[in-house]
Amino acid sequence: MAVSPFVIGVAGGSGSGKTTLATKLKRAIADNALILSHDFYYRANTDIPFDERVKANYDHPNAFDTDLLIADVKRLKENRPIDHPVYSFATHSRTPETVHVEPAPVIILEGILIFENRELRDLMDIKVFVDADADIRLIRRLLRDVKERGRSLDSVICQYVETVKPMHEQFVEPSKKYADLIIPQGGENRVALHMLVDRINALLQHTALFDLC
Repeated sequence: MAVSPFVIGVAGGSGSGKTTLATKLKRAIADNALILSHDFYYRANTDIPFDERVKANYDHPNAFDTDLLIADVKRLKENRPIDHPVYSFATHSRTPETVHVEPAPVIILEGILIFENRELRDLMDIKVFVDADADIRLIRRLLRDVKERGRSLDSVICQYVETVKPMHEQFVEPSKKYADLIIPQGGENRVALHMLVDRINALLQHTALFDLC
């Protein structure tokens, strides 16, 4: 009988370092892990004109198709493959492509609002919240959106003031109370990273022994 994959949730504000932590976790666990980002599951919004999509609030829970993410996580926990959507930050909509993902012993869920939904939280075995000062998060977001997503400095700052900051205060920060572990500095916190990797490897070893019985 196949053992259900172990699910780790990595949440935190935009620019907190959660993606870095998730990536380093996957690298340390190698072929035993996969990353599933909440960002893949932004709603398609193809029925909304581009000018309106640009102005939408992408930091509110309603911006995501979390029900689809929940369904995909359940499939992976049943050791069944999924085809997750692909989202374009350039067009603010999904692309026609999907990405085929086979199950893995460890599923790393990553996103700003993954702790906000109770049903999604209940699928996680460990919940990690990556903490960072607001000014650090803003600087990282500015650099990312301008360099990687072709945004103007003014548009990034405007979005931060109008939606990112208030949504962080309303939804993201309060969700920290659900975390089993709060990590400052994200992927740069080597002590916390090593603790997590040791814990996961111990669980994987236990699972391997269970399979032999």
